[in-house]
This record gives sequence, C-alpha cells and structure tokens, in this order.
Amino acid sequence: MADIPPPFMVSYGITRKCNLSCKHCYAEATEEAASDELSTEEARRLVDELADWGAKFLVLDGGEPLLRPDFLEIASYASNKGLMTGIGSNGILIDKAMAERIKNTGVQSIAISIDSVRAEVHDTFRGKKGAFYQAMNGAVACKEVGLPFQFGMVIRKQTLSEVPDMLKLAVESGADGAEFFDLVEAGRARIECRGESLSPEERKRTMEWLAQAQIDCPIIIRVPACPMYPLILQEREIKPKYFPPELLARIPYYGRGCAAGMPFGYIRIAPNGEVNPCMLLQIDLGNIRKKSIQEIWNESPVLKQLRSRELKGECGQCEYKNTCAGCRGRAYEETGDVLASDPGCWIK
Repeated sequence: MADIPPPFMVSYGITRKCNLSCKHCYAEATEEAASDELSTEEARRLVDELADWGAKFLVLDGGEPLLRPDFLEIASYASNKGLMTGIGSNGILIDKAMAERIKNTGVQSIAISIDSVRAEVHDTFRGKKGAFYQAMNGAVACKEVGLPFQFGMVIRKQTLSEVPDMLKLAVESGADGAEFFDLVEAGRARIECRGESLSPEERKRTMEWLAQAQIDCPIIIRVPACPMYPLILQEREIKPKYFPPELLARIPYYGRGCAAGMPFGYIRIAPNGEVNPCMLLQIDLGNIRKKSIQEIWNESPVLKQLRSRELKGECGQCEYKNTCAGCRGRAYEETGDVLASDPGCWIK
C-alpha cells in the first residue's frame, strides 16, 4: 500500500489530568493523571516519528498540559525537532514567569479557553469559581512576554447571543485569533451538554454573521467542527481589511472539507497512545504502542472510509461533498455511522 501524505496537524493529549471539570470535555479529563499515559521516552519517540514523517503542526493539549511535570521538556523537544508547536490550555496556570518559560521552549502559540464574556457563565461551564479571571490573567501574561495566543470559545445555545461580544473580547485582549468551537455532543458533552448544540438554522445564522464580521475584524476567525463555514467565506468572496485574503485558506476545512484523518488534515493521539481521527470522532484506530502512527494512518479501514468521501444521505448528494463533507464527528455521534449525513448542516 502506497504511503498516504501525513496530516498537517496532530493533536496529542499529553495527560488526562486537569484542574477543571468542563461540561463539554472531549477528553473526559480527570483530577489525576491516568496510569497508562505515555512516558517521557514514549512521547519523545512519538515526536521523532511525527517530525520524520513530515507532520507540520503539533498541538499539546490534555486534560491541562501544564499539569504534566515534563510538559516543558516535551514542548521544547518538539520545537527543536522542527515541529511548529502549540498548546491548548485553560490558562489558569499561566503567569508571566510560566509564559516566559513556555515561550523559551519555542512554542509558537497558545489557545486559551474562554467560554463566555460573563465570568459566572464561564465558571459554571468550566466547573470552578474564579476560572474566568484566572484565564484572562493568563492571556495578559502571554501578551506581556510576547507569546502569541488565541481564545477558544465553545458556541452553544446558552452563549449563542454572546458571539459578537466574545469576538470583541478576543480582539481587545490582544489575541491573534478567535476560534469558535461548534459544540458537538461527544465525550463528556454527550451527557452534560445534551440539547445545547445549535440547530441547523442557528448554525447558519451564526456562520453568516462570523463570515461578515471577518471583513472588519483585525484577527482571523476559525470555526472547528463546522466545515460549512468556509463555503460562506467563498460564496460571499469575503476579503478581510486587515490581512491578506489568502490567509483565510489556512483556516480549518477551507477547500478541503472535514479534516478528520485526511491527508494534510488532522489526527488525534490520546494520552495512552490511542489514535482517533479527530477529538470529535472518537473511534479507536489503534495504539502507537503496538503500531507506528504511520502504519495506523496508512492501513486503518475507518480512515479509508473517511477518505473515500462515499457519504450517505444529503451529504452524499451535495455539490460540496468533497469541499465540505459535513462534520464527521457530529454525524457519527448522532447516527453511529461515520459516513452518514451531517444532521447539523443547513444546506439542502
């Protein structure tokens, strides 16, 4: 079997341990680290393989990655191997000294989770009083030391009306990007966020608003879990005033559709080495302790299915089948079939 081009982005959850208990947690993080997490040496070997394979961007997340004792060591090792390295964090443990240490590892960006402009709403969603102000202080620390950061915000029914204010908060805080995660009821969200994901009509209105907002917005807007968003950018020929329009082609899914398990797309590795097509598509493809990541990537029947784009229902008949493909995670969670039509899509 011929080798399939590697993913552009690899997400590696380096620990399940977390100091919050977020309602939507896709990793179903815990108060303590799991006993079967990859060792430092195993993590280094994984980084070696990713670098040799040709992956470009490694995101270290969790759980809360800063809670892993060797976190800085792994981040530094990845950067030194030539991988563009980012972090997904809740921001609570980032003060100026930590931001400086992270920057010195070569990490190029950090995504800080902010889920409401109202402290009490964020704190309730994240499971800790004071979490909002601690996260915002983390952003201030990053700005002080010149470590690029973005805000990651989960869009759900309760906070849908806050989207304009959340974008404004990201801009005014000095973030260089705003990611609006379209809630998929996977992981802990299956129970804790039941009924909170947007309706197709709500999703359509929100994506149209974000696309229009991108014209005057000085930072880039990304929308993970909604491959329909770039279709609006293209159809409306959105041209940002503050940066070259070519940069929009780098946002998730632009021109390529759902990135889960796709060449030049995305793959996720859990703390114990289990490989999934995406954090939202939690199908076990194999474990890097038993097979190399490249073997799993090249040989997985599930990934072969995803790459076939032999989709069912309305997604299968849609003219955007290859440039959108719907969110495969949402399709799987709601139907049990990775090739089913995305029930969250408004395009008919």
